[in-house]
Amino acid sequence: MFNLNIQTHMDFVGQHKAEMYSRCIITLFGVVGLIWGAIIQQFSQTGYTLEAGFVLASLLAIPPWPMFRKKPLEWQKPRPEPSQASSSRTVSDEGKQKKKK
Repeated sequence: MFNLNIQTHMDFVGQHKAEMYSRCIITLFGVVGLIWGAIIQQFSQTGYTLEAGFVLASLLAIPPWPMFRKKPLEWQKPRPEPSQASSSRTVSDEGKQKKKK
């Protein structure tokens, strides 16, 4: 009925970018939350700030946004399959070698 073409992959460069963004965001929110929690003397505010950073990092890094799909892999062309005659010869040669033993 509906033909939705939703991209569900990231390339390797995009995966690296997503990981770096999430690490930087979580670290930044953790440091800011720790400082803010120390200023107002409530450790719970540190946790809330860190949770907000985790949510932001998840929204940015988990979905395969177009900025993470700019450098796709270039696959090699497949090799041609060997002919049937050469594969049947090897089977018969193996049978002869087994009989000689």
